[in-house]
Amino acid sequence: MIKKIAILIILCVCCLGRMHAQDYRTVKNLGGSWKFALGDNDEWSSVEYDDSGWETIVVPSSWERHGFNGYDGYAWYRTKVVITNIDADEALYLELGYIDDADEVYFNGVKIGGAGSFPPQAETAYNALRLYGIPDQLIKYDEINQIAVKVYDMQYDGGIVRGPVRLKAKRNPFSLHTDLQGNWSFRVGDDLDWRFSDASEGWDEILVPGLWENQGYRKYDGYAWYQKFFVPDTSFNNDRMVLMLGRIDDIDEVYVNGILIGQTGSFTPEEQVGVYTEAYRQLRGYLIPQFLIQPGVKNTIHVRVLDFMKEGGIVEGPVGFIRQQDYIQYWQNRKKYR
Repeated sequence: MIKKIAILIILCVCCLGRMHAQDYRTVKNLGGSWKFALGDNDEWSSVEYDDSGWETIVVPSSWERHGFNGYDGYAWYRTKVVITNIDADEALYLELGYIDDADEVYFNGVKIGGAGSFPPQAETAYNALRLYGIPDQLIKYDEINQIAVKVYDMQYDGGIVRGPVRLKAKRNPFSLHTDLQGNWSFRVGDDLDWRFSDASEGWDEILVPGLWENQGYRKYDGYAWYQKFFVPDTSFNNDRMVLMLGRIDDIDEVYVNGILIGQTGSFTPEEQVGVYTEAYRQLRGYLIPQFLIQPGVKNTIHVRVLDFMKEGGIVEGPVGFIRQQDYIQYWQNRKKYR
């Protein structure tokens, strides 16, 4: 059994590069006229908000080219889209090209991504390509879906300045039982007692997956922790589950209800910490011990991350629980393909 698990881990590392090479396909071009308003109001992310009185603007292009010369500050974009042609085994992404300077993106009223940071500690992400995964449970197929984008510009050109702007699909080889991408709690620093935390006080909010550099922690290298609460239904323990955490940069330890269930990279001994590692390339999948998760009540996931340089965090999905049999089947299929 140990030998089989080792082989699966090796396959994870070998095949991850091929996963990145998979091509996206364009589902729908979203370039053209969007609704637009200067200012900032949290209600503007809502599906129910009436934007019929707003101006229109061409996306992508800077707002300076549409009569808003010299404006630096907040503005919002909104558009509607009907999604019909997504296959069951595909994951949907919203590509917004390049935004000057910082943004938050909402799909049907739920935040799905963001880059840079807003005042009082504003930081630009003007050179970061925006590509945000859309959780399947948010999508209304064959109905109208609402996209809202909040933008903050510090100086010079502002807005969704350069495309492409579109919906894209990518084959998703993993059939998740429970999707955990979205808002997690986050804090920089390191304290092993945090694995027992069951409250959000003292923690910030961060989107997972996503670089922490694009979410207000620019140039931060070092320790940080992620926290997630979830309440599984009574059928959760009918199958053995694997917790998938995508790709983490650089190394990690993962705790469920305070119990260590796995790690990638070396935190000890001290002379090994910081030694060059390719752990950041590996796809994380940790088997949950039987009966560790309690159905019907709050359970906790804590992820301790150490980043040595450049990008950091839970940077790429999938993030969620998958049945062990589906997880093994995926790697067996990859082996046959290779």
